[in-house]
Order: sequence, then structure tokens, then C-alpha cells
Amino acid sequence: MSDSWVNALIRMGAQFSDGRVVGFTSDSAASRLALSAGICDLSHYGLIKVTGEDAGKFLHAQFTNDVAALQPGQSQLNGWCSPKGRLLVTFWLWRAEDAYYMLLQKSLQPAIQKRLGMFILRSKVTLEDASAYTVRLGVVRVPAALEADPTHAADDTLGGVIPPLGSVTNSDRAISVRLSPSRTALITSPAAAEGVWRELSKTSPPLTANEWDLAAINEGILDVVPDTQDSYVPQMANFELVGGVSFKKGCYPGQEIVARTQYRGILKRRMAKVLHRSSIALAPGTLIYSPQFPDQSVGTVALSARCSASTVVSLVVAQLESIKSNSLFLDIACTEENHLLVSALPYAYPD
Repeated sequence: MSDSWVNALIRMGAQFSDGRVVGFTSDSAASRLALSAGICDLSHYGLIKVTGEDAGKFLHAQFTNDVAALQPGQSQLNGWCSPKGRLLVTFWLWRAEDAYYMLLQKSLQPAIQKRLGMFILRSKVTLEDASAYTVRLGVVRVPAALEADPTHAADDTLGGVIPPLGSVTNSDRAISVRLSPSRTALITSPAAAEGVWRELSKTSPPLTANEWDLAAINEGILDVVPDTQDSYVPQMANFELVGGVSFKKGCYPGQEIVARTQYRGILKRRMAKVLHRSSIALAPGTLIYSPQFPDQSVGTVALSARCSASTVVSLVVAQLESIKSNSLFLDIACTEENHLLVSALPYAYPD
């Protein structure tokens, strides 16, 4: 994280906890939670730059998505699995000319970059920590135009920084990467970051990391974090339903298990969106229970965020049977005050 950028954010009223912006002195948390659009700091995400003659081929052989199909100026959701087919990390990958970039949770970056480097061997590939010389910002926006047709770019309200879905644009101030229907990442330099932030702030209020997570939850897309690493086969996290898995590409670590899960119909757990009366977001890895499976956990919390002063919304990975019967709880006694109310995702489970 750039010291100059952190100092600039603090001057603008940002408050940090564990490397995440959790508040601003200029307004209340309750007022921000009511907002559906704005800008946020993404310093809790790291950036890995991958270059070299064999970069595309190497990444294609490691990740769940079709990297070979990724053209310059395109982005895609991706994942990396253990040999057992469980997600070690989820990330956004994009290609800019002869380089690939991985945007992932900063807490996982050092270990993922080191592990990935162990597989390079004689390949002509270089991994570089681009976090040290970039600032990562986020734009959250779900206007009616994007809801109607998410493949089109947004209007110029936010300075023209939102490109079409799955694409990357470059300007003299920032690289804009449209990650998903409601989220865009901006990659800029420490020297330019404050100017970009202030310009966007003219039309968009500052948001916290909570609001970025809230947008991800409403999209039904999780980030693997240390407490959930190596826990989910991609389909448990609905990863194939949001475009994170290709079943037409060749082998990659864990591919046989992922394919078997897809084609043999053996999936017993899925990710669901749930609501809970609370003022504090649930920690990733928190255990979930159900009276259908007494005396044992049926799943875990994957991602959680406050959506109002008294309500938390979360993505949980749990037994599909308990999801369908709306019988998920935070305590083993399954008391009503700890009931997790299943809410609709923007996509449906396959039959």
C-alpha cells in the first residue's frame, strides 16, 4: 500500500482497520449503506503482473477459466484450485497487450505468488508484485441501463470510467477494468490517485470496503480469503454460474474433480445469499447449522456485509437441502433469533 495514497485518504477523512477503509469522518455509516453507487479504496486487494513469452500458456494450464481465449483489452473471473479441486484463490484476470494482471485479496497475494512461481520451472514467465507501484480503486454502480443490458458501457456520470462488461480501457489517468455488472476496478499510480479520487468524488460519494463486499454479495460472487481457502470446489461457490469456470479447456490442477462434480451430479452444497438481523458482519468461516443435520455444521460463511443499520447479508456455502428448506442457523440449537433467511441470487441453480 502506497504511504502517499494512505496519507491522502486519511486527509480526506478515511478511517482504516486491518488495511480496509471502514469509515469516513464526513458522513455516517448508515447514510453510506443507503447508497447504490460510489467510489472506494481497494488497497486490501493486491495486483500481480505476469509477463513473458510463455505467460498465457502457463496461466491457461493453471487456472479454471479459458485464459487462452482472453484477448488484450478483456477481463475474466478466474480461480486456482488445489489438486483436490478446491479453490485456493479467486481473482479477476485481464490482459493488457503482452501482460496479464491478477487482482486478488492482498491477504493471499504473497502465498499465491510464491506458490504460482514454483510451477514456472523452465517456462519463460515472470511474476511481479504490481501492488507496490499502483493504487487500486473501485467504482460501484448499478444504474438502470446496466441492469437492462450489462454488456453496454455506462454513461459519463462517473467520468466515463466504466467500460463494457468484461473489457479494459486505458486513459492517461487510470486503467479501467469492468469486473462485473456493478463493479469496476481502476488501476492508477500513487501520484495520480488523489486527483482521480477527487474528480470522481464530484459526482460519486466515498464508500467503504463494506459497500464493495455488499455489491459482490448482491452479484453472488465471492472472494476466497484465508479463512475459506481450500474449502470449496468451484461449483459449491456457484463459480461456474458466474463465468469463472470453463469446461471446454484442457487440464489444470483439480480439473478432474471439478469435471466429475459437474457431470456426475454429486454436488451436495451450494452457495446461498442469506439475511440476518445484526449490526456486525459475520466473519468468513463462521459455521452454519441446520436441524436437518443435528450436531454438525452444514456449511460456512464465505462473505458478509452490513446492508442496513440492523441487517447483515452474507454468502454462505451450505448443504443444498437446508438451503432449499430455508433452515440455516448460526447456532447449533437452531434458535429463531439466529435464523439465516435465504434470499434470491441474481441467477438460478441448475436443475
